[in-house]
Amino acid sequence: MKTIDRGVLFMFLSALFSAGNGAMAKMLADDLSALEIVFFRNLFGAIFIFLTLKHTPTTSKGGKPFLLLYRGLFGFSALFLFFYTITSIPLGEAITLNKTSPLFVTILAFFLLGEKLSTKSIMALFLGFLGVAMITKPFGLSIGIAHFLGLLGGFLAAAAYTTIRKIKDIYDSRTIVLSFMGVGVIVPLLLFILAYFHQVPERLEFIIEPFIMPSSYKAWGLLFIIGITATISQWLLTLAYSNSNAGIIGIASYSNIPFAIFFGTLLGDKMPNIFVFIGIALIVLSGLMITKKTKV
Repeated sequence: MKTIDRGVLFMFLSALFSAGNGAMAKMLADDLSALEIVFFRNLFGAIFIFLTLKHTPTTSKGGKPFLLLYRGLFGFSALFLFFYTITSIPLGEAITLNKTSPLFVTILAFFLLGEKLSTKSIMALFLGFLGVAMITKPFGLSIGIAHFLGLLGGFLAAAAYTTIRKIKDIYDSRTIVLSFMGVGVIVPLLLFILAYFHQVPERLEFIIEPFIMPSSYKAWGLLFIIGITATISQWLLTLAYSNSNAGIIGIASYSNIPFAIFFGTLLGDKMPNIFVFIGIALIVLSGLMITKKTKV
């Protein structure tokens, strides 16, 4: 019970920091591309994690470098697509599409990790996604390329989370986060170089684009805050999936949606209507149902 409670708490805190990051990324959309936001976010975070490892080295045994690399690649790809949708469509839609990841986590955990789902757990998942639909409706969700990429990002995020379950016992949580952020620095650098030397087809411009140095104090300030808070969010997320059942943490991660709505309201969005509040209630109910079922 204590382990489950601790994992859910870590996920709630991670979701809070993540929603804040989404809001700040939205604020940066006019100054930087999604790829640049991802690059700087991971650069600041990787430096921070590296300093903590230098101060207190890890004692984990390791031995699965390819799984660590997969976690980094899946995580980077999911994050890039998430930021791309944030800069391309309304924040509410982007956050909602990203929240499809818990469904994929549950499916992947069932097939790859052998985690079982009861009828009550399936019902809880249904209620959770019904809540997501209730929150989506006020935004008039329509499927386009950006929305499809948002769904793909949800799947890749689920793959990254499930990989954590495979390596949590052999790698320190900081090492796992560093793998994600290290890939998130190296891959954008390669794409920036590629864009500099080659003419990029129009359909790939959102992935391969030239680097433009931020020119305002506001942009640098937001990037620094995003880097630090994102590192904390990733660390808490890793701890969450390392301490609890993947299905439980997947449901708890839905808390990102009401957090995002809250930050959106602070940034000038309209107050959520009755449909949004019903959706939030359904999400909370589904989380309580699946957590209670797992404790039994």
